[in-house]
Order: sequence, then structure tokens, then C-alpha cells
Amino acid sequence: MKTLKLKWIGMLAGAAFFIVGCSAPVHVEKDDSVDFSKYRSYAWVEKNESGNENQVNDLMERKFKQAVSAELEKQGWRKDERKPDVLISYDVLVEKTESWQREAVYSEPYYRTYYNPYSHRYYTVYYPSEFIGYQNYSVPVREGTVTITVTDAKTDKVIWQGWTTDQLNSRNLSSKEINNAVKSIFKKFNDLAGR
Repeated sequence: MKTLKLKWIGMLAGAAFFIVGCSAPVHVEKDDSVDFSKYRSYAWVEKNESGNENQVNDLMERKFKQAVSAELEKQGWRKDERKPDVLISYDVLVEKTESWQREAVYSEPYYRTYYNPYSHRYYTVYYPSEFIGYQNYSVPVREGTVTITVTDAKTDKVIWQGWTTDQLNSRNLSSKEINNAVKSIFKKFNDLAGR
């Protein structure tokens, strides 16, 4: 029974290690002279974009604001449009790039027929495929970079910035991709902000 439990624990630990190892890296910059304990409220920076805004961008903006607000509220922050301590903004960059893949190459298996002069019969020998080497090739992909910036409302100085880049499954970020990116970034925010 103990052996079975140890096997399950080992399998779960391996799966957790694999999942953590596959997540996109998060990068942060912080103003070390800032005491984050004095900040408790936030407001959103309004974007001044020229041109027509379509519903997809409006929807994506609402999803970002919901995800970031949920993470801040978990830490005891509150939204204050009149006199916030900090201003929050985000930016999304989606660009085409290439991902390099490496694939093992094997020879074709084959059969060879031989004649046995002693038994006066033919017999067939199977030769399995053999490893030849690796083939490298590129695949076009889309990468999305999400950046969240925290600015002191009184001084207009950026005090914290976090960003992550990952491959996208579609042309725009999905709700799941937005939530994953925001959660990953705010894990670092918790660490650096001392929460």
C-alpha cells in the first residue's frame, strides 16, 4: 500500500513539475526605493487611441480590467476613480515570429530475402528503421506579449512593471490566455511588492 501511495505522489510531483516548467516566463522591474505598503487604491489609465474602436478590442479591454482588478482585490486593493494611489495600464503586442522545431529522422524499415542452400528454402529477415539524425525546421507562430504597468498617481513615475510572452492559439488573446498571463504576472507582483 505504501508503494502505491509513493508511486502516486511521485507521478503528481512529476506532473506539477512539467506544468510549472511549461509556463511562460514572467519578467518584472520594480522601483526599489518605493514602499508598496502605502498603496491601497488604484484607477485605470484611459487609452487615447485614434481611429475606430471595434467590439473585439472593447471586449478584450474589459477582460483585462476584470482579470487585473480581481488580482488586486485579492490583495486588499480597492478601485478609486477620484483619488487613487496608483494608475494601472496594460499593453498587448501580438506579432508573427518563427518557432524552431527539431524532429528525429529514421530510415525506412525493410525486408531482405535469403536462400538457405542447406535447407533449400528461402527465409526473410526484417531490418527495423535506424536513427539517422535530426531535422530542424521553422514553423510560423503568433506570440503575444502582455505588459502591466503600475504608476504612482502623485509623481507619475512608473514604480512596477511586469510582462510575459507566450505563443497564441488564435489571432487575438482568448479569455483563458488573458487570465493566465495576468495571474502569472501578479504572482511576481505579490513577491516583489511584499504582499
